[in-house]
Amino acid sequence: MKAIILAAGISSRLRPLTDNTPKCLLKIGERSLLQRTLDALIENNINEFIIVTGYRQQQIVDFINQQYPDLSVTFIYNSQYSTTNNIYSLYLTRPSINNEDVLLLDSDIVFDPQIISILLQEKDKNVLAVNCHELGEEEIKVIVDNDMKVLEISKTCSIKEAMGESIGIEKMHKDYINALFNELEIMIEEEGLDNVFYEQAFERLIKKEHYFYAVDTSTCFSIELDTAEDFRQAQALIPANLY
Repeated sequence: MKAIILAAGISSRLRPLTDNTPKCLLKIGERSLLQRTLDALIENNINEFIIVTGYRQQQIVDFINQQYPDLSVTFIYNSQYSTTNNIYSLYLTRPSINNEDVLLLDSDIVFDPQIISILLQEKDKNVLAVNCHELGEEEIKVIVDNDMKVLEISKTCSIKEAMGESIGIEKMHKDYINALFNELEIMIEEEGLDNVFYEQAFERLIKKEHYFYAVDTSTCFSIELDTAEDFRQAQALIPANLY
């Protein structure tokens, strides 16, 4: 199994924090977001990585080479990072995935490594982590049926009907990832949808009977970092054992 980490964005909402530093190299506690993600994956015996870079990409490459010199990493540069969204960064990884299972992670999350363990242990082939909390307009929300099958995943779905927020960590079986890349090809190459969230592809695949199952990971700490206020909140709330 390989882990894909998407780290190409400019993160303009975090300026001035990101004026000279990519978001994934900003620190919470004693470690950067990227270091926390890599450590969590390594702790769970994931040893092959694909990292999609863009904004200030050389800083990310230098950080990995210095801090993890023996790590098996494929770097993919999204040269269109300023005009595309994470769907395009994900699409660029296609040549590096050879009919294998994948963990997909956004690079702007602080999370307990136990979340990775939980997803890896789930019997369902395609699962995503969900944090159940009070929801607003900005979160990627998840609606499920009684079997925890994901029926809808978007920012715009009903807050009242949503189980919680998708935190940005998914485990995908090779059959799903193949279907996903086929859908991404249609969306990007034929329809020009390169500046949307990749969850739009998940939604389209639901209509083709390719499903995720939601896993409630609310007992484990996680927080997505989009704004300076998110960073202040994370610094205040992060458990001591994760500091």
